[in-house]
Amino acid sequence: MTRRERKLEHLKYAAEANLASADFHDVQLVHNCLPETAYTALDLSTTVAGIRLARPFFINAITGGVEAAEDINRSLAEVAKECGFALAVGSQMAALENAEYSRTFSVVREVYPDGVIFANLGAYADADLAAKAVEMVQADALQIHLNVPQELVMPEGDRDFRGYTERIAEIVKALPVPVIVKEVGFGIAKEQAAVIASLGAAAIDVGGKGGTNFIDIESRRARPPQESILKNWGISTPLAILEAKTGAPALDIVASGGINNGLLAAKALALGAKAVGIAGLAAKVLLSEGKEALKRRLQNIVAELKLIMVMTGSPSLVELQKIPVVITGKTGEWMKARELVR
Repeated sequence: MTRRERKLEHLKYAAEANLASADFHDVQLVHNCLPETAYTALDLSTTVAGIRLARPFFINAITGGVEAAEDINRSLAEVAKECGFALAVGSQMAALENAEYSRTFSVVREVYPDGVIFANLGAYADADLAAKAVEMVQADALQIHLNVPQELVMPEGDRDFRGYTERIAEIVKALPVPVIVKEVGFGIAKEQAAVIASLGAAAIDVGGKGGTNFIDIESRRARPPQESILKNWGISTPLAILEAKTGAPALDIVASGGINNGLLAAKALALGAKAVGIAGLAAKVLLSEGKEALKRRLQNIVAELKLIMVMTGSPSLVELQKIPVVITGKTGEWMKARELVR
């Protein structure tokens, strides 16, 4: 199967799948009945990898490299621009292999000339490819994605992951823009977070378990479709945030993996994330309901976050990270067993 055909199938199954949400049930924010702030006085600005974001949200990597992706990415860029979000493109390898697909990515910069745009490649790429990916979309940063479980269950996927750390280090050293290392739905543990920090990355996108499940998607793509015993593999999004914070305390942490409403976003930010990436929800709503529906959904998430900031007495995201948080259940047990810190 060609890369183009595979990407089209990924879009198809992502749009058909039920929208999954990360499990933050063990994480509770403590109500503040004397908040001493106002809905109109909130500061939602943040920084990730030294880049200022007006709001702590971005549309995370979804697609590119197929004809249909040009219209999808144009719409995503238009929504990101109207909502004041940053935007990450999907893996650009297809366009680096075939220049005719470069416009499916570069359209986002055309639509969103002043926006924060992240380029995207896998850890199989070298520094030269990384530089070309950044140039293609005039990116403010580069995401390097890690997707070992997906590759292993994909019939045409990679089986050899040697050299990843060396290539990441070379890319970090060669690029003039910061590098964000991201998972795609299986989380990042504290040990690997420490390695990523040592390589010089500027931020970690934890990509925790709870959102789009690529093991499940690849299992459904199989001929015949099959049920995978590994579909629950990975580290949940709240635990991935805590793992990454513990392993790489000096790096900015981005939360992604099934964060589909303002309450989940608030909990992720309270645990220490600097921003939230939204991919599965954006893809599903755009493809099934359209651009205006996606814009309303994202605007609602921002409004929900602001309500929670007031109810926790958090005039800014910095203050939100200081509020009391109660962590119980399996999440609390994992934290204790792994000696994680908030």
